[in-house]
Order: sequence, then structure tokens, then C-alpha cells
Amino acid sequence: MASKFRPGAVGAMMDEYERAAAELKDLVHGLTDEQYAALADPDTKDEDCRTIQTIMRHVVGAGYGYANYLRGHFGDPQVTHDNVLASREDCLRRFDEMMAFTVRTLENRWQLPDKEIDGAQIHVRWGPVFNIEQLMEHAIVHLLRHRRQIEKLLLRMSGEPV
Repeated sequence: MASKFRPGAVGAMMDEYERAAAELKDLVHGLTDEQYAALADPDTKDEDCRTIQTIMRHVVGAGYGYANYLRGHFGDPQVTHDNVLASREDCLRRFDEMMAFTVRTLENRWQLPDKEIDGAQIHVRWGPVFNIEQLMEHAIVHLLRHRRQIEKLLLRMSGEPV
């Protein structure tokens, strides 16, 4: 459990994002390099879901995307992320960098007033318009869903029932 919680609603969401990130990172850290790179879902049509490696590339890229959407809303400079297939060790480093980028994006904004959180109009490329809370909740659940996906793939790869 966190020994120190950030103040405010945005701080609470960042704390939960980091908690979800820690769970996913622990899972990936415990994999062998072979498990990480193995073809886990040969039947999927989604290129981001064939291996745990491609899933993690997607997760890191999406995390930068969420932070950049927030930066765009706040008028802060956005960054271009080099979205490459990385080794397990390098991916974990990139994942940490993405989370640190998100913290820097929200630093000093932990206690935004509800009116600003709810009133934000952030247009995302896949269609919806999110406020800050909805975008952060989406980012959190994105990590949770992919952690679950990896857990299921590992079961399937080991021959256990899913």
C-alpha cells in the first residue's frame, strides 16, 4: 500500500494508475524472455496482441498517447514516442519512462477543481470526447485489461484451461 497518497482527485487517479502499472510491471518482470517474445495468440487479427512483447509495445505507446492528450488540453508540449518492439528489460524501462512522463504531465495539477476536471473536452482519435477523469479512468482500465489479457495468454501457453 502506498505510504503517501497524492492530494486531490487527479492525485487519486494517478495513484491508482501507478498501482495498476505496478501490477502489470510485476507480471512482465516475472516472465522469461522466451515467454515475453513467444507467439501467444496466432489467431488474432490484432497485430498488437500476437505476443506479450507486442501487447507491451501497445501499452507503452497508448500511455504516451493518454499523457499527450492531457498535455494538449493543458497547452503543454507533446512528445513523439519511439514505439518500437523492445526486449523485456528495455520494455520495462520504457514503461517506467512513460509513467514518469504522465506524472510530469499532471505534476502540480493533483488538486484541479471538479469544474475543470469535468469541463474538459478532450477529443480522442477513436471517437469519444473525454473529460480528464474519464481519460484517466480509461488509462487505468487499459492497464488492467492488458494485465488480464497477459495472464490469460500465459495460462493458454502453459496448457492450462482459461
